[in-house]
Amino acid sequence: MNAIKRFFSTDQQSWSLLIVRIALGVVILPHGMQKVFGFFGGYGFSGTIGFFASIGVPFILATLVILAEFVGSLGVLFGAGTRFMAFSIFTSMTGAVILGGHIHNGFFMNWYGTQHGEGIEYFILVLGLALALIIGGSGKFSIDNCISKKLK
Repeated sequence: MNAIKRFFSTDQQSWSLLIVRIALGVVILPHGMQKVFGFFGGYGFSGTIGFFASIGVPFILATLVILAEFVGSLGVLFGAGTRFMAFSIFTSMTGAVILGGHIHNGFFMNWYGTQHGEGIEYFILVLGLALALIIGGSGKFSIDNCISKKLK
């Protein structure tokens, strides 16, 4: 029971964790929607699975990435299982940096199309936001906060 209390615990008055949660969820959700529904120029679920298969990513791992970006971002936005959801996003983005080759493209994003691909600056921001939620929890106005109050 103690581990469950720690999992849902958060600074129930933290506006900063709420802001971090909303920022991470709003940034990652469109990427998840690309992968699940094909919105915003994405491939949809089957297209994304096919893309991952073409670069050697197994079906189960590709599915976990899709879930991390879609379900994980919704969980973060609503503050439901925030630590786990943020960890899933953190893991997915770490994989993108290393396995997706972004680490070899330098620091900066490819704003002007002059690089081979995107650098790591976006990922540093996403990883930092996810890590803050893994450490601090969900903050104000979250499902985790309600659960934490009930467990006390």
